[in-house]
Amino acid sequence: MTADEGDIRFDFSKAVSWKKFDDNNHGLSHCMKAVDFIVELPEWIYFIEVKDPEDPSSGDPDSFLLRLNSEEYIKKNLVPKCRDSFLYEYSQENVAKSIYYSVVVGLSSLSEPLLLAITERLKHHIPVQGPPGRPWPRRFIERCMVFSLETWNKHMPDFRVTRISSLK
Repeated sequence: MTADEGDIRFDFSKAVSWKKFDDNNHGLSHCMKAVDFIVELPEWIYFIEVKDPEDPSSGDPDSFLLRLNSEEYIKKNLVPKCRDSFLYEYSQENVAKSIYYSVVVGLSSLSEPLLLAITERLKHHIPVQGPPGRPWPRRFIERCMVFSLETWNKHMPDFRVTRISSLK
């Protein structure tokens, strides 16, 4: 089973279940931000947010890279998607497993050191660990990571992504 978000296609055939979440079906798009996909695996749940500035219908990839690398973008765009999606799923009693939050960025110029730096800032602003000196006894997000298409395929080979326009 494949799922598309813009020009990016995910293979979720090995997932227990998955759903497109950032649409009008959850009924709260007027007040909550949502991740693009929620994917259930046997051991955990993935919240997946997709950003694809290299989509042929998108704007300028270089300006997106500047935004992505800013504290403001992380705090106002990436963090609320994770937090609101968790709140929604928790309130629906759909959180029985640990949650991993992944942001997949379709930008070929992203280096692994930059991805790691953005990941660390995202972890800080969620916050994954909890308050300084008082870690959460139970984390609402177990892990988070920012990936390029290449690093996603490297670390998640069972759920490969492809650029749809490159298949034509």
